[in-house]
Amino acid sequence: ELIEAHPDFQLVISYNPGYQSLMKDLKQSTKQRFGGLDFDYPEAELEVQIVTKESGVDQATAEKLVQIAHRARNLKGHGLDEGISTRLLVYAGQLIAKGVDAEAACSMTMITPLTDDPDMRDTLNAAVQTFLG
Repeated sequence: ELIEAHPDFQLVISYNPGYQSLMKDLKQSTKQRFGGLDFDYPEAELEVQIVTKESGVDQATAEKLVQIAHRARNLKGHGLDEGISTRLLVYAGQLIAKGVDAEAACSMTMITPLTDDPDMRDTLNAAVQTFLG
């Protein structure tokens, strides 16, 4: 039986290359059926706007959070598997907006989830203290 798709039908899938094991990777023939878009972190100015709007912190605080993230993103591949995402900045901002100490909020949302390595945590905490201390 052939089922005709509605004219407005669309299919979108999200796929993060690099997170698959050999058992769970998409087959090449499947990947080739889709167009691809590469995403990176937003430009700093846009990221500040996103953090401000989504978390409720003021612009100055959002700028500091983004600066911390940029510092940490430089460590990707040098002891850190992933950089601090915009999502984590929003989480930190939400806690700060609710009255949680800024350094504690950053530790809970931007450092502890990224690494278990004590030296890397010290490095990230130093970045937090540089911008928020």
